[in-house]
Amino acid sequence: MRIRAGGIPANGFLQLLDMNGMRDNVFFVSGIDTNVGKSYATGWIAKEWNGRGVSTITQKLVQTGNDGFSEDIELHRKIMGCGMLDVDRQGLTMPEIYTYPCSPHLAAEIDRRPVDFARIEAATRALSGKYDAVLLEGAGGLMVPLTRNLLTIDYVREKGYPLIFVTSGRLGSISHTLLGLEAVKRRGITLKALVFNMFPLEEDRTISDDTQGYFKDFLASEFPRAEYLTVPVLE
Repeated sequence: MRIRAGGIPANGFLQLLDMNGMRDNVFFVSGIDTNVGKSYATGWIAKEWNGRGVSTITQKLVQTGNDGFSEDIELHRKIMGCGMLDVDRQGLTMPEIYTYPCSPHLAAEIDRRPVDFARIEAATRALSGKYDAVLLEGAGGLMVPLTRNLLTIDYVREKGYPLIFVTSGRLGSISHTLLGLEAVKRRGITLKALVFNMFPLEEDRTISDDTQGYFKDFLASEFPRAEYLTVPVLE
């Protein structure tokens, strides 16, 4: 397989450019837990794809712990090297924001405002029509509840979004990653890419280096069509 700079397969971009319609150009970004660096990875992937001619925008499914803005979208734009965009100011990239920093199901209850999935999906549809690709970042990990009766992973399955799954090289990542990928396979979700986040860079790379090798072997065996991406530490 031919690889472009940054570890992204060239044929992945060709597939993106051939896609039409919302379901085919929206990619859901999740991770093994809350602090794995999904926002960091989402911004980096958007920057890389835009740099290769694939017009890419990021969206936050549900933002918690903010009031009137999304700090994750701000981080995406900083990494992408641009300021806030018109679609940000229109609220399309941050359609649902809650004040309490917790899981969406609880944040919605605290703010006494249910998650408006119709509003989210209308925003996603609008972005899908404007851009070649939409990176839709979730809140927390795959099993985070959006409501008392709906997990994030089941929302991804219902919408048919290919998954970009973010992991890391810290101790415990192998177990968390394999558990997540087992759930993905059980639900028939397409794994677009496994993303290894190098930030923050660890001084002792023994575990991290071995974990990378383990994941590459695992993907080749269990998800041979998925891409493996490495997010570098950005200056």
